Amino acid sequence: MRRENRRKNSHSKMTTDKIILYAGIGVAILAVVVFALFMYSKNLSDDMKNSSMSLEQMANMANNNTVNTESASTEIGKSVEESANELKETNTTNSMNTTNSASNQTTNNTTNTNKTNNTANTTTNTNTTNAETKKELSFEKPVEGEIMREYAKDNLIYSATLAEWTTHTGIDIKADKTTVVKAAEAGTVKSIKNDPRYGLTIVIEHEDNFQTVYANLLTSEFVVEGEKVEKGQSIGTVGNTAVFEIADEPHLHFEILKDSLPVDPSIYIK
Repeated sequence: MRRENRRKNSHSKMTTDKIILYAGIGVAILAVVVFALFMYSKNLSDDMKNSSMSLEQMANMANNNTVNTESASTEIGKSVEESANELKETNTTNSMNTTNSASNQTTNNTTNTNKTNNTANTTTNTNTTNAETKKELSFEKPVEGEIMREYAKDNLIYSATLAEWTTHTGIDIKADKTTVVKAAEAGTVKSIKNDPRYGLTIVIEHEDNFQTVYANLLTSEFVVEGEKVEKGQSIGTVGNTAVFEIADEPHLHFEILKDSLPVDPSIYIK
């Protein structure tokens, strides 16, 4: 009887403990569920707030985009208009530059043409002036008379004074003493000197590197060194002062030099 009561009490106690355990577990599960519901509700509320804020932000962004779009459109419109104006200004500038370039080119061409014409005219005038200035020289005999001794540079002739055969770089023109000697061509008196071989001598310089030599003179009183003389102008008189030709009859020893070298006067005298 006592054992049976003990079993009943023990079984009852175990049942009570189980109930308490299950009740605790149930409360714990309920608490977890409530807490989970609370957290879910809170998160849902936060999400809704965030969603509301996002919507507001999106609306603001949309407004900002609209403003920015309008600004951008305005800026683009200004840029297009300014670009069109700049294009017009550029085209106008290019047209003006093209016109100016063409005008300058025309002016340069005209200037070059004028320079060319002026150069051609100057050249023509220079050539004409040179042709007029550098006219052909025409020598005449300084005195009238017979040529008693010819030019002999490349062969020998007999000299009565020296009593030997020698060269002769001029011509001897027979003339009486005191016969007036004239300039064979216009020029400038280079020198008047007493040559040890040919006596009193006058040298006249001419154009084109010509010189004329008048030797065996008696006087040279008509000219001075450096004087410009005309063709046919009196320059001296015939004498017999040439030591190398003193045995010959009175005459004028006459020479023509080209580039300081003697040439045959008979070729140039006209």
